[in-house]
Amino acid sequence: MEIKKLNNSLVVSGVDCLDLDLTLDCGQAFRWERQEDGSYCGAAGGHFLKIRKENGDLIFENTDIDVFNNFWVNYFDLNRDYKAICEKLKEDELLSSTIDEYYGIRILNQEPWEALCSFVISQQNNIKRIKLIISRLCNAYGDDLGNGYYSFPSAERLSQLSTADFEALGCGYRAKYLEKLAKDVACGEIDLQKIKSLSLDDARKELLNIYGVGIKVANCALLFGFGFLSAFPVDVWMKRVMEYYPDGLPECFEGIEGIAQQYLFHWARNNL
Repeated sequence: MEIKKLNNSLVVSGVDCLDLDLTLDCGQAFRWERQEDGSYCGAAGGHFLKIRKENGDLIFENTDIDVFNNFWVNYFDLNRDYKAICEKLKEDELLSSTIDEYYGIRILNQEPWEALCSFVISQQNNIKRIKLIISRLCNAYGDDLGNGYYSFPSAERLSQLSTADFEALGCGYRAKYLEKLAKDVACGEIDLQKIKSLSLDDARKELLNIYGVGIKVANCALLFGFGFLSAFPVDVWMKRVMEYYPDGLPECFEGIEGIAQQYLFHWARNNL
């Protein structure tokens, strides 16, 4: 990976396997908006970013080298060898053609708190509405990052809200889950960093003990917010995909089941 400063932007070359559309608009994160020029604007970790791809290079706008190194490198998982991962996954016949067709899906390293809240909101919801609710939440209670974007509010900030406050944002029946979640995280009853340090099975058990968190929300949060690449969320699309694996997941998925899941999920939505 090579980084060059150009005016107020950073030009990053040598990053393989990162398609912005497939990564930022696939349902794993809800704060990114595609612009007319194909770039994306979004917020994460208290930072605003505009990112685009040009001649194979990634252009990071509205950031500096310190924030890039200390936050965005990890967020986009830029130091992981996705090319090697994809070659391993292509040992599976279905994924071989799928990766060739949809090459460039990455798992983002989102903050546990934001990811957990987001997937609680995602229950029985569509992506457009999830984005709208989260946008309202951030605009109302987050910090102004400029460019019309706000940070995701902390558990401490949201712990001051009532169920009615969350309902006013359009959260519906999920409002009571969010109210208790915020209060429990803020007071230390739920320790998200401790959960992140556990084994996958133990971390899943801890999340399933949280009011309003079922198996799908838990697995999504584990994969997209807690860094467990072996988590394998199953929804209605993935249930159909599993019919292609009657004997279970192939050996080449081991340890990176979550990356395989994203490719299979995208394939299912476009082909089944």
